[in-house]
Amino acid sequence: MTEKLRLDIPLLLPDVPDVADACVARLLSDIRGREGVDDVHVVAMSDEAAAQLCIHFDPDLLSMARIRELAAAAGADISQRYGHAVWRIDSRYERQARTIGARLRAAPGVLEAEVGAGGTVRVEYDRTIIGEPALREELDRALGVRARPAAPPAESVERRDHGHGSGQPKHGAEPAHAHGGGAELIFALVCGALLIVGFAIEKLLALPSWVPLAFYLGAYVFGGVFTLREAIENLRLKRFEIDTLMLVAAAGAAALGAWAEGSLLLFLFSLGHALEHYAMGRARHAIEALAEIAPRTALVRKGGELVETPVEELAVGDVVVVKPDARLPADGFVLKGVSSINQAPVTGESIPADKRPVDDEAEARRTPDAVDAAHRVFAGSINGSGAIEIEVTRRSTDSALAKVVRMVSEAETQKSPTQRFTEKFERIFVPSVLALATLLLFAGVVVDEPFRDSFYRAMAVLVAASPCALAIATPSAVLSGVARAARGGVLVKGGGPLENLGSLSAIAFDKTGTLTEGRPRITDVVPAPGVTETALLSIAVAVESLSDHPLARAIARDGRERLGETALPLASDLDSLTGRGVSAQVDGQTILIGKAELFGSEGVAPLSRPMQEAIAALRDNGRTTMVVRQGDRDLGAIGLMDTPREAARIALAQLRKLGIRRMIMISGDHQKVADAVAREVGLDEAWGDLMPEDKVEAIHRLRAEAKVAMVGDGVNDAPAMANATVGIAMGAAGSDVALETADVALMADDLAHLPFAVGLSRRTRAIILQNVFVSLGVVAFLVPATIFGLGIGPAVAMHEGSTLLVVFNALRLLAYRDRTGEQS
Repeated sequence: MTEKLRLDIPLLLPDVPDVADACVARLLSDIRGREGVDDVHVVAMSDEAAAQLCIHFDPDLLSMARIRELAAAAGADISQRYGHAVWRIDSRYERQARTIGARLRAAPGVLEAEVGAGGTVRVEYDRTIIGEPALREELDRALGVRARPAAPPAESVERRDHGHGSGQPKHGAEPAHAHGGGAELIFALVCGALLIVGFAIEKLLALPSWVPLAFYLGAYVFGGVFTLREAIENLRLKRFEIDTLMLVAAAGAAALGAWAEGSLLLFLFSLGHALEHYAMGRARHAIEALAEIAPRTALVRKGGELVETPVEELAVGDVVVVKPDARLPADGFVLKGVSSINQAPVTGESIPADKRPVDDEAEARRTPDAVDAAHRVFAGSINGSGAIEIEVTRRSTDSALAKVVRMVSEAETQKSPTQRFTEKFERIFVPSVLALATLLLFAGVVVDEPFRDSFYRAMAVLVAASPCALAIATPSAVLSGVARAARGGVLVKGGGPLENLGSLSAIAFDKTGTLTEGRPRITDVVPAPGVTETALLSIAVAVESLSDHPLARAIARDGRERLGETALPLASDLDSLTGRGVSAQVDGQTILIGKAELFGSEGVAPLSRPMQEAIAALRDNGRTTMVVRQGDRDLGAIGLMDTPREAARIALAQLRKLGIRRMIMISGDHQKVADAVAREVGLDEAWGDLMPEDKVEAIHRLRAEAKVAMVGDGVNDAPAMANATVGIAMGAAGSDVALETADVALMADDLAHLPFAVGLSRRTRAIILQNVFVSLGVVAFLVPATIFGLGIGPAVAMHEGSTLLVVFNALRLLAYRDRTGEQS
């Protein structure tokens, strides 16, 4: 499926009157900068049709699943016309996975279908043409067994109601065809036993020739049954793959009377794939183990009693009691009790986090995503020594852990650049090998040798040149790398981001919440002449209480503390002026609160001389400034300062050791403020005074020079992250938008995890290159060696040995340890 697609996607936009809404604008901005997108625009609603998102894209570079995530992050949803299904199967090896994917893509109505080497199937389809039952029937036919969904039945139904397939794997559920690899191993061992007995009889005992032949025939049956099934399926799809080559070679050996060599070929081939299946199962288990973290039941307080309830039945608002040393069953916030919670299973943090009850329960219920980390807890984390009560804020299917499991499972279906290259290489290489083998069949015309020898040599070349190790070299490393990253609290959405992250030479950082704590405090209140501090703060707090921007929350929180019991005026009609400030109505007058640059532009009167001087003085001291104006009168300025993260300087130093040559802070703050923070954290470059569109342009400039990542919170920085080579979001465990927008998500709100992610990615890239070098090197050696006389047996032994070598080399990533102190 390499051709470009043009897709018109009906969008569901809750409470959005038209396509000019900011939600739609952000969605377009997020998608437009993505690699693989040629064009994206919205076709306005008409009497005949709803609004359509029209996107021209390369499905090899941007999947429909990513488009769905970006739409959700922008507050929209893909209409129910387009379905999204995820299943788990037992994909024995990468060749079979590609065959299944090709078969599904051939079904009418299927837009995308990918099967990962770890056994995850992802399908995007048009419901008006085909339904999920028909797709599963097609998958069952492709496998020859019944395929199961990747989630418990209740979850599957719930998600299908929202246009999705299944998501989180059921606890203890076995994937379809779970014993396929075991059966193949048993058959391979029986094949080997029959081969040994037949060979011993032939060489050591004077028995009729049909006796060892019978054992060889038995070896052919047991060694070739799985290979024959795959070869037939490939030929139905007009694909000439490794299984077919091996069968042809084995049949050729039998035709020549070389039954022992043919049996050896099938034995080594089937044994190699059985061991490969076992090894890949280890990497797959590392991902499936994530789903087993959360407990199956919870103690819910109902009236005066505690009722044990399945986690699937927990509802938002339920109060759950968590005993000491127990795992938390749901995402929520603490109502009662104090404890230290080990969040490593979810966020990768090595030190337990202290948790205490929220100060305002009503406010926490109203804005659960804004609850401070000191009060927020996640399903799957482990309680310490104190009993606590938490209020559930997300259903089990929507918890941070459940989303990570779904996204990690789907990540293995996203191809990396190296994998796309090797597949293109194979499409050229395999026909070339077939052509070479055909020429060798007629070598007797040029060289004086019997046809038997020419035929044998041609079969040996077919075996030697089969790029089996090349096919599994990249997927095995990607699967292992993604699994290891998830265990360390880093979500990597596929092979592309995993490889790109390791090739970075530049990183751009947002300031607020990334290099700083994201919890600014009021440091200075400067009223204008004739205005009291109380009057200034009253207006500012009333207006900013309507906004959820970090600076607005800081003004509202600290302002209330300074005002005490002072009554606040009533503010209404808040309007966000993106990147500049806000406007609202108080007592019939327009209030403007924002940067100094808001004033004196676009028809807004300039600041008074006292305010200009006050702003300059605050900025010289590294303060972020906000000006408050009521009507045409300046009320004053408020200075704020955000604390630089303690871990930022250490993390940046570690990134330099990893080879990141250029690191830049990009900020909407004044240049002097940006410079002050940059000095604190040890950055050489800081670009200030940037509007959101300026940040995108800054990323474009950087990307023109080198591969660059953008690190932010995934909300305000989404357009810049989308235009970077890799978008990295921090604190994603507590933010749905960050999880869905980013290519790489640091689950913890901790910059210290970034060096781990970059280091793991670089190790993954190195192993991928090693695997590709080994797989191509073995082929380069075996092809001329077989042409000059190397037999089929040694050729298949080296061939299968190289396949196992690349798989076990990739598994080393599961044991990767970060030198910066991250724990395995």
